[in-house]
Amino acid sequence: MKKIYDDVNVLSKKKGNGILRREVWVDDAGSVVRYNLAYINHNEFAGDNGRVFGYDNAHDHHHRHYYGTVEPVEFISFEDVEARFEQDFMEIRSKK
Repeated sequence: MKKIYDDVNVLSKKKGNGILRREVWVDDAGSVVRYNLAYINHNEFAGDNGRVFGYDNAHDHHHRHYYGTVEPVEFISFEDVEARFEQDFMEIRSKK
């Protein structure tokens, strides 16, 4: 396994405040085998280490964190997970 992304983007208040975190690991063939996408904002949500929402496949299953709850998600592709993550962020940002 090789980590190909380890990004932390600090957002300005205008852009939603908080942090967008992206970690992605691939196998030798270049297929995504592990990922962690998270929107972290301790001012908005104090639980779950400040993770407002996120997607990952830790603990051998694909799941979504949302304000402290964890629910399984159907995995279609990593690109689909990224699109859902972006959609969640845009929805939360539009409420502010």
